[in-house]
Amino acid sequence: MNISLTNSIKYLFLALLILSLSNCGIYKKTSSREVPTNSMERAKKNIAEGKGISIQNAFGKRGGTNYEFSSSNPMWRASLETLDFMPFTTVDYSGGIIITDWYTNETKTKESIKITLRFLSNEIRSDSIKIIVHQRLCSNDNSCNTVILNSKIKEELIASILQKAVIFEEELKKK
Repeated sequence: MNISLTNSIKYLFLALLILSLSNCGIYKKTSSREVPTNSMERAKKNIAEGKGISIQNAFGKRGGTNYEFSSSNPMWRASLETLDFMPFTTVDYSGGIIITDWYTNETKTKESIKITLRFLSNEIRSDSIKIIVHQRLCSNDNSCNTVILNSKIKEELIASILQKAVIFEEELKKK
């Protein structure tokens, strides 16, 4: 068989395939009056019509997330108010962590502390937060040593935060 005849048959078959697929109804003709040209308007229209898919719906997960604002969480508010005398380096409500910067008392310039506070739950309980207190001691030649403290500071912070959280929760219940 001739090579040009074989190529002609291939092109003819391809043309017939494209023509037949275009008539299958895969592509719907739409007018520009019915479909908005702005992508945001088109997305809103599709959502209103129930078209589209989200990742949550694709895997069968619906809702289940409980979002709270940080101002409505008594433990969070109490922690920020208790530690407000210290400069913060990280405050992440969604991650549930507060990290302060090194704080030096005016009388003890060679000593400084840093506090890391992690929220384990939103409940007002002593085991709902984990506090780590680091102490940095510097000598006269500016060499410093850092250790983790298990002292009264940790227990006093937990007690203070819990007391304030109880007060904030009572205020929320009154509203």
